[in-house]
Amino acid sequence: MRPAELDRVSVAEAADRYVELVRARVLTGALSAATAEVYARDVATLVELAGAGRVLDDLTGEDVDAVLLAFARKPDGRRPAGGEAGGRGRQSASSQARFRRSISALFKHAALVGWVQVNPMTVATITARERGGLRPERRALTREQAQGLVGAARRLGEEPSGPGRRDQRTELRDALIVLLLATLGPRVSELVRANVEDFFTNDGVRYWRIFGKGGRTRDVPLPSDVARVLEAYLERGRSESADKALLLSWRGRRLARGDVQAVIDRVQRRVDPDRRRTVTPHGLRHTTATHLLADAVDMDAVRRVLGHGDLSTLGRYRDELPGELEVAMRAHPLLKEPRPGRVRDGVGPGGEVHDGQG
Repeated sequence: MRPAELDRVSVAEAADRYVELVRARVLTGALSAATAEVYARDVATLVELAGAGRVLDDLTGEDVDAVLLAFARKPDGRRPAGGEAGGRGRQSASSQARFRRSISALFKHAALVGWVQVNPMTVATITARERGGLRPERRALTREQAQGLVGAARRLGEEPSGPGRRDQRTELRDALIVLLLATLGPRVSELVRANVEDFFTNDGVRYWRIFGKGGRTRDVPLPSDVARVLEAYLERGRSESADKALLLSWRGRRLARGDVQAVIDRVQRRVDPDRRRTVTPHGLRHTTATHLLADAVDMDAVRRVLGHGDLSTLGRYRDELPGELEVAMRAHPLLKEPRPGRVRDGVGPGGEVHDGQG
């Protein structure tokens, strides 16, 4: 039920109160700390774009449209400038959608507690296309680009250790980071949160117990090449430290999320320029999903590798690849000749009918 009187708070004051509420939900376990910080960052951006001193209730649907467009054009420091039409440095489609969700949640709360008479999000008219929702290029690397990056990481992991202190040599660590991201597609938060004890062996196979969203865990087997780099890193590449984290900085501290992009960029510089393309950790997650699904790996298996609760979510991580439809049609299963002796359509090689009963 809406409060009887309107509280004409400023945009900045409303943002402060809302972020305080969001962070309180972390203490009750209703929200993760990482999600709360995303909300806080987006709300701070709203204050910057809408004007801290404006009264929240004075914002109209047109004002919200202007904020959404301003955010879409706002440079994203994680995305290099340049590219097609100069668009690569702007906010991605997913970032824009996330920002819209964040401020929608704020205005929904504002309507309930009496900070606004009408939720301006309900009359905003900017569509996803107008907000620049179309990506200038695919997030996923092509097969050649992905293989170039993986190959560079492999070679880096095989290089003999250079001179200097062990805790200042990062080649094996960097190789492991890129290989884990490119082959298993973990979220960057899952990667930097990993501890040495999360990796175990069962029946000769190395597994990574990944602690994902919502307190869910998944055990994912490592490809043999990745497992070998992991062993080499644990034996001679990881700095001595009391920290139980898998990935450490040369100072012996747990690696931060922001450090991972620098690692990828460093390995990318070893890739042949013809096969090189800038990619984010999340782009490597898209790459994993895209190529596993393109090679007809079972969708449920891909879902479990990525840590999704629903198969429908995979659509967000599946990018189109050039030529894949042509390949699919050339290998159409209904046009393949049956192998000799194989039962087809319930009829055996001698014409006998099989009803599937033993």
